Amino acid sequence: MIGCEDTRSAILVDPELDEADRYLALAAEKALRVRYLLDTHTHADHFTATIELARQLGVPIVMHRRSAAPFVDLRVEDGETLIVGKLRFRILETPGHTDDSMCLLLPDRILSGDTLLVGGTGRTDLPTGDPEALYDSLFERVLRLADDLLVFPAHDYKGRTNSTLGAERAANPRLQPKDRAAFVALMRGLDLATPQHLTEALRTNRTGGKTVKQLIAEAGRNIAFMSMEEVLRDLERNNPSLLLLDVREGEIFRAGHLPGARNIPRGELELRANRELPDPTARILTYCQFGKVSTLAAHTLRTMGYIRAVALDGGFDTWVQAGYPLKVDEPPGIPHQG
Repeated sequence: MIGCEDTRSAILVDPELDEADRYLALAAEKALRVRYLLDTHTHADHFTATIELARQLGVPIVMHRRSAAPFVDLRVEDGETLIVGKLRFRILETPGHTDDSMCLLLPDRILSGDTLLVGGTGRTDLPTGDPEALYDSLFERVLRLADDLLVFPAHDYKGRTNSTLGAERAANPRLQPKDRAAFVALMRGLDLATPQHLTEALRTNRTGGKTVKQLIAEAGRNIAFMSMEEVLRDLERNNPSLLLLDVREGEIFRAGHLPGARNIPRGELELRANRELPDPTARILTYCQFGKVSTLAAHTLRTMGYIRAVALDGGFDTWVQAGYPLKVDEPPGIPHQG
């Protein structure tokens, strides 16, 4: 977040979804009003917060004109300028890490996105990456700027916040092969792990769709939960008014479940609810292995009209670890003994 001291206007660059509330708190603490939300490229290693923050703040989302994202309000290209109070941010096209990569240039610093990192560069082996284009962006554009220019990358996994262009030119191992062919060979020879959330990040950042974590969080805000201790007390009292609904798959359910629970897998819930849950006023408690799918299930039931549906605060794993009672069904085909 960079703000103008005189006007209190600010721009937020490459925000991450998990930090959205922190950005809002920071802007309030510094008395800044965010005017633009900008992603320097389509991220593959985290989820952009621009969509959520734009919804809350009512400000435009900015990306390069090549971005495939349909939610972008302002598309920019090389040589254009964003004005934030008395600050001027010049757009520098730097494809290579992705085809829509760009940097933001100020008089004393460059916000380099994933084009240039501290001690590294953006990778080129992910969708739309191109080592030839990255060579041109670095050696023909970024590295022609002044040595004392501060470099602020989009992220750094070692906790470093900035460097200088001169320091990177001298010591960054990715910048030492000055020859195009050597640089391209270096980039193509990197053996890098695939980002953990690659498919989901690209899906959401390219389309504006929601992450699984968002869906679970939204569902959790629209339901209530019951503690394991409260459920245990109801079991001990043989409370007939609480219907325990296990939303795991049948085979996992039969291997162990809460006593008295019935089973409707989450994927079949909408189709079987009318037949197997005829009373919409019943108090239904959903649970699953880890507490996430059951949150979605309880929200689905509430949406369908089961107004007292709640979810277990936790999952079956935690229930087992607490030593609470279980019921194990006999495997099919094995006769009862005794």
